[in-house]
Amino acid sequence: MRKVITGAFISLDGVMQAPGGPEEDPTGGFKLGGWVVPYIDEVFGQEIDDLFRQPFDLLLGRKTYEIFAAHWPYAEGGEDDFIAKRFNSVKKYVATRSNMELTWQRSVALHDATVEVARLKREDGPALVTQGSSDLIQALLARDLIDEIRTFTFPILLGKGKKLFGPGAKPVAFRLTSNRVSGKGVSISRYERAGEVVTGDFAMNPPTAAEVARREKMKKQDIPKG
Repeated sequence: MRKVITGAFISLDGVMQAPGGPEEDPTGGFKLGGWVVPYIDEVFGQEIDDLFRQPFDLLLGRKTYEIFAAHWPYAEGGEDDFIAKRFNSVKKYVATRSNMELTWQRSVALHDATVEVARLKREDGPALVTQGSSDLIQALLARDLIDEIRTFTFPILLGKGKKLFGPGAKPVAFRLTSNRVSGKGVSISRYERAGEVVTGDFAMNPPTAAEVARREKMKKQDIPKG
């Protein structure tokens, strides 16, 4: 069985759009691309290396694939040589409905992404690691296909932009397995899938008359008009 691991750079308000540069993804008029760069330090680098030292294949949405394919094949020998060599050598699974040409070596198209990811998870092989790919991630969350989430949360608010979590995510529980804070205030957390959501109740038993009245009021407000 293979795991799906989501690695995500996010702001305090959950935005993950264009972390690496102003021209990365200006969709929707996003003007703050490159917001990760001022926060990179040794701790950040150690955690990135840890994520990509394990055996893995990349699982990418089409737009993120195009960004990566225009960068990483040309980055070996530079500052990010380790990541470049890893990305260039592993298999890349690309969620796309189009018949676009996949020019990056070892790239495979997934035309029905969630169905095909579910199939890949049943096979033996390395973890499937997402980067960027907000639309793909939300589709995977809606199908409960993500086993581990590693968040790099930056101490900024971006206001608008593509977000990690959307309203379609299936309710599931995760447990925090590690947490580290960099010298520049980036909170780096690892969460692993932990079954279904468990709820509790702080209410009095039996409820007070005021609470009964409040519940009745809420029921009336939920009744559709017309």
